[in-house]
Amino acid sequence: MTQIKDRIAALRTAMQEAGVSAYIVPGTDPHASEYIADHWKDRVWISGFTGSAGTVAFTLQKGGLWTDSRYFLQAADQLKDTGINLMKLGMPETPDIASWIISELKTGNKVGVNPQMFSINAYAAMKAHFQKAGIELVSTDLMDKIWSDRPALPKDKLFVYDKSYAGKSAAEKLMALRAEMKKMNANAFVLSVLDDIAWLFNIRGTDVSYNPVVTSFALVDANKAMLFVDPEKVEKKDLAYFKSENIELAAYDEIYATLNKIPVGQAILIDGSKLNQSLYEAITPGCVFVNTLSPVTHFKSIKNETEIDGFRRAMVKDGVALVQFFKWLEENVGSGNVNEVSLDEKLSEFRSKQKGFMGASFGSIAGYGPHGAIVHYSATHESASTLKPEGIFLLDSGGQYIDGTTDITRTISLGNPTDNQKKDFTLVLKGHIALSRAVFPAGTRGSQIDMLARKALWENGLNYGHGTGHGIGHFLNVHEGPQSIRAEENPVTLKAGMVISNEPGLYRSGEYGIRTENLVLVVPAIENEFGSFLQFETLTLFPIDQNLMDITLLDNDEEIWIDNYHQTVYDQLSPYLNEDEKKWLKSKCSPLYDLIF
Repeated sequence: MTQIKDRIAALRTAMQEAGVSAYIVPGTDPHASEYIADHWKDRVWISGFTGSAGTVAFTLQKGGLWTDSRYFLQAADQLKDTGINLMKLGMPETPDIASWIISELKTGNKVGVNPQMFSINAYAAMKAHFQKAGIELVSTDLMDKIWSDRPALPKDKLFVYDKSYAGKSAAEKLMALRAEMKKMNANAFVLSVLDDIAWLFNIRGTDVSYNPVVTSFALVDANKAMLFVDPEKVEKKDLAYFKSENIELAAYDEIYATLNKIPVGQAILIDGSKLNQSLYEAITPGCVFVNTLSPVTHFKSIKNETEIDGFRRAMVKDGVALVQFFKWLEENVGSGNVNEVSLDEKLSEFRSKQKGFMGASFGSIAGYGPHGAIVHYSATHESASTLKPEGIFLLDSGGQYIDGTTDITRTISLGNPTDNQKKDFTLVLKGHIALSRAVFPAGTRGSQIDMLARKALWENGLNYGHGTGHGIGHFLNVHEGPQSIRAEENPVTLKAGMVISNEPGLYRSGEYGIRTENLVLVVPAIENEFGSFLQFETLTLFPIDQNLMDITLLDNDEEIWIDNYHQTVYDQLSPYLNEDEKKWLKSKCSPLYDLIF
């Protein structure tokens, strides 16, 4: 840990030179991304902690890392001997970062942050919190001064995403955006969120893991659309495309100078929850701001018919790969050679054989036995359990296809499930079915139907701590807003064309985890004098393990839903399977009547 200590010492020297008494380093990037390029992994470099969620803060004497329960064990190990204390989020004794810093500093002290790494709204909230204590928040990038061997920004080539997959041209999308800007009386719109930009301009890339996005910024006004991207990332053959769509290219860093040239008094549309403070500070003083949810985020969430058809094709491909994988797993689990890492590699092999496969949509969660109870478990060669023909196995995985994005969780029995395991599984399944069958009025929010997925669990004194559903991108980010289904209030209503996950679960610490996840599409249901109603169409195609079902807990409608779903799975996937695979799938999709008699 000497290297980490040396880096922290260098940071504290830079802090003293800058006149700041505390410095905050989050695990994010200038684009508010979930997955980030190595160039921006400041928190990893300064602390050694590699978890996906966490923020580190330093004073001139102390350091702390704030992360959630998923990473308590990992963080404790990686922070050992660094001098950084683990601050466990969610624990009653853990103060928030700002409160901790205030308790360590004096009135008149300064706190530094890199404004690129904080949204406008987050920066403003921190500033107000510190001001109450007489402490000043200042914008300063100290990490760049001390990280001399920082990796370069990604140079991977972008590629144009053809209209045959996207459904609409960039010009059409820009026209819709400008119409929305006009309604908001906005003269220009600054974009920094990578999947919004990728969707708007019909481009994709390989700059970060799992999300096919391009490192870029954008600025759109009534007459011009500018894409700020490293010129090395654009091939000559694609220049004609950008010209045809009336998109002007500029270097990535030119966004700052361009924003500074906006005429005084212009109304600038910004999404303060996403746009970083550094870009905000670059905009010409004297401009007025319209701070609201990005219209592109909303447009992107409602899939057009071409995108929906693409999702359906992707589900068939993914289903075929999953049939081949789970058949292989069933045949090999007793060998003693299958562990949580090697099986994920095998799954990738099966998916890669499907036409248009572009990679995983996120890091697989492969949890056998007790590991399944760790909601966001990530197996390593050191931690990986070897699977045996007994117990429960949970696999949450997904693929990126040129047609669309998949995300599926299945929990299967590897042999002799207990009555309690079957009861737990079936209670989760009842919630999954209840949400799948829901009919609800237009204007409904996800929080209003979240309890449908939890009702059977609640009635038995059970619950799960995560959300029930998140939005899915179309060959884009597997976690996409703005819609969600969760207990916490989200003002965004569910609309026809949205794709969202349905994934209730149950986790018994130290024993096993259960989750059943399909992707569903919001579609029209009923139109009458009482208004418009919506429902869900299930898109995911793969059987649910009948060996874990307690049939006595299912009512007639639930049994019909399961049989109908399994018949659809077989009808959709069997044309693409060989005879052995068809036979295997048929056995997994047999009517529930066959289990009873």
